[in-house]
Amino acid sequence: MIWKKEFNLKDLNGNNGYYTNPFHIEFIEKGDDYLICKMPITTIALQPMGLLHGGVSVYVAETIGSYAGFLCINDENKAAVGLDINANHIKSVKSGFIYAKAKPNHIGGKTHVWSIEITNDKQELVSICRLTLAVVSI
Repeated sequence: MIWKKEFNLKDLNGNNGYYTNPFHIEFIEKGDDYLICKMPITTIALQPMGLLHGGVSVYVAETIGSYAGFLCINDENKAAVGLDINANHIKSVKSGFIYAKAKPNHIGGKTHVWSIEITNDKQELVSICRLTLAVVSI
């Protein structure tokens, strides 16, 4: 198991009022080496053409990846912060939910690399993102 901090999904969802709440992101599943969240597609998340905004997909990816990175650090004086993110948008979404699954490619003392796959209600790939986190002293 990769997690260094003890947590449950209720704890994560109780802590999301700060920056995840505008898009109603909800953490729904954790495994030994992954974390999953979902987000409803609402008008605030859409482009003027009525499609999910690519920037919102990136926001979701960085949100779940940053939470996952934080949970993999056992030093209370360190945090994981975004260093780089990229995204490939594969399929458009107009309604329903998207689901983001974060899995690590690398968890080191100074950096983490996370792959985040975003899917729709039909489990079709919407976006794939790679997030690099820097582990910094706070």
